[in-house]
Amino acid sequence: MVFEEFALQGKVALVTGGGSGIGSGILSGLAEAGADIACVYSTHEPTEMQAYVESLGRRFLPIKADVGNMDDLPVIMDKTLEAYGRLDILVNNAGICPRASALDYTEEMWDRIIQINEKAVFFLSQLAAKQFIKQGTGGKIINLASMMSFLGGFNTTAYTASKHAVMGLTRVLASEWGSKNINVNALAPGWIRTNLSAPLQADPVRDASVRARIPMGDWGDPSVFKGVAVLLASDAGRYINGATIPVDGGYLTK
Repeated sequence: MVFEEFALQGKVALVTGGGSGIGSGILSGLAEAGADIACVYSTHEPTEMQAYVESLGRRFLPIKADVGNMDDLPVIMDKTLEAYGRLDILVNNAGICPRASALDYTEEMWDRIIQINEKAVFFLSQLAAKQFIKQGTGGKIINLASMMSFLGGFNTTAYTASKHAVMGLTRVLASEWGSKNINVNALAPGWIRTNLSAPLQADPVRDASVRARIPMGDWGDPSVFKGVAVLLASDAGRYINGATIPVDGGYLTK
């Protein structure tokens, strides 16, 4: 039956930046579908998310790490495997977007953004793929692209470059690893209510301009990522590979 294809019981999902924002929507959806969770965080321990996941009867492993530090990536994988013994789903959600004019970007800003948004995505995916192959089970990788994977943006030079790269990485890894039963796809969020976007929502002029551009008329909530994340992480999405799916209320249509 089709609903059974969406079930994730017995699966282990590793989600970077899963304690808040868009990551929390993805993570909660995977847990609600039955997956056990390893959640990478950098500063604020995801205690509320842990309580929610455990209330569902699922296991939750918080991992404090910085995906901007290459030495932390194998540690993240080792801790996940030590706790659960396997990995089935990787969600590369962690990302940053400091804003500055292209004339004012510093090398330090550029390197930090590219490290977290692009380089870590590839090398954590590589670690996951090696584990999937070792297990002989295949696996699912979900990357976080952006509207800026399709557009230019403004004051987001390194972020836009990194999110174009995420879409390209998604395609090439899907091409290389599809024969190994590994699906690699990406989600491209639109304007979503998060702590990072709160200042824009609080600005009446910016809020009105955003709403006017969205055919569905309003900002999205992190919970809108639950269903599409479960689709890509489950057997229901087994023939979707190399896709970047906008979750933007139609923003890119205008």
